[in-house]
Amino acid sequence: MNIRQHLAGLATAGLLVWSAAISAAPFAYVANEGSGTVSVIDTASDEVVATIPAGKKPRGLAISGDWLYVSDQPNNRLQIIDLKMRAAAGTIALGESPEGVYASPDGHWIAAAIEESNAVAITDTRTNKVAFTLQVKGRNPEHAVFSPDGTKLFVSAEEGEAVDIIDLATREQVAQVAVGARPRGIGFLPDGSRAYVATENSNEVYVIDTATSKLLTHIKAGQRSNGISVHPDGSRVYVSNGGEASVSVIDTRDNRIVATIAVGQRPWNMALTPDGKKLYVANGRSNSISVIDTVRNVRLRDIAVGTLPWGVVIK
Repeated sequence: MNIRQHLAGLATAGLLVWSAAISAAPFAYVANEGSGTVSVIDTASDEVVATIPAGKKPRGLAISGDWLYVSDQPNNRLQIIDLKMRAAAGTIALGESPEGVYASPDGHWIAAAIEESNAVAITDTRTNKVAFTLQVKGRNPEHAVFSPDGTKLFVSAEEGEAVDIIDLATREQVAQVAVGARPRGIGFLPDGSRAYVATENSNEVYVIDTATSKLLTHIKAGQRSNGISVHPDGSRVYVSNGGEASVSVIDTRDNRIVATIAVGQRPWNMALTPDGKKLYVANGRSNSISVIDTVRNVRLRDIAVGTLPWGVVIK
């Protein structure tokens, strides 16, 4: 083997090692609305391994395949990030003031709640173009979350005190469920039977029977409850309490709070690792991510990220 072949082999080997490292899973992606970036956290080491520019004010995030979609609120668009290269890869124009962003279970659609037009824009990830837009009755939608079977979209309207339910087959709103004041985060049990909705001004979590679109119960949470994350096995629901720097843990067997864990200031949106063992909480006013051990219900550490972290997604 000559020196050129040897160097080429070393370069190839290095590229393979780099590629393996870049594709190792899972990573937590954090939208920092104050610094216009996405922080990338290796959940094995809980260290920030990259920082990616993501527009002027990134908020909601969703992943489909090797692409991260981030709402850039003041620029009225989705920012597309190539997760392999960890670099911006284009934008998609949306309506005015996009907020929460969610992927359908099959990854074919990205839903973005559009505040100013009281609508949800649906992007086709196969073309990276907006395929259609759905109007909702509630004012100022913030989150638009797909049911686990992908047939419905639940939309929380901050000024509507209700959750709008859209049938994706007909692309029409089929129900509206009254909840507390200023509904925010939404999460489903894995079997899709129940949806949990945090209401920020009511300090409660509302539980909806998805088969009947009826309210089952509501649970007193912490002050300014807003983010929702559901354990992969469906046994627990986590709610961030923005006004008291904590996360409450709801046991879904009896819908009672069984633990409350202190985190950073103004906890917002959250995400669990695929195995459900760790919860990552965006602390907007602490500029950090709190990592919670969900087996012991204890905070493990805080990770410094960018300014005003708003949301987290993990893959």
